[in-house]
Amino acid sequence: MTSLAALPAFLAHFLAGLALLGAAFLIFTKVTPHDEMALVRTGNLPAAVALGGSVIGVALAIASAVSHSAGLVDAVVWAVVALLAQLGAFLATAWLLPEWRAAIERSEMATAALKAAVAIAVGLLNAAAMVP
Repeated sequence: MTSLAALPAFLAHFLAGLALLGAAFLIFTKVTPHDEMALVRTGNLPAAVALGGSVIGVALAIASAVSHSAGLVDAVVWAVVALLAQLGAFLATAWLLPEWRAAIERSEMATAALKAAVAIAVGLLNAAAMVP
């Protein structure tokens, strides 16, 4: 059962990844000018789509950071870099769509779908750029 020898490293990387994803989630919900979770709880699908796209995008980048890292500290550093890139994409999209907040609050799906697509696309590019 030598395969279980890697279990501590798996747990460390997995838990660090979850912590980073949780931190990214908190950051994304704090930088938005509205309470996305409150909107989601009331059934606002565009809020869920926009937030979900942000979560998927950053998860892709964190996953790549973990899988290409030389160790746990390296994974955390690159995951933070990835989070900064995702935040940059978020802010750029918000700048390009100045009415995005009101549109999401009005339950308009087009803006949310575009915000989610940009977050996922940047997450994929972010992940691909992390080469060993």
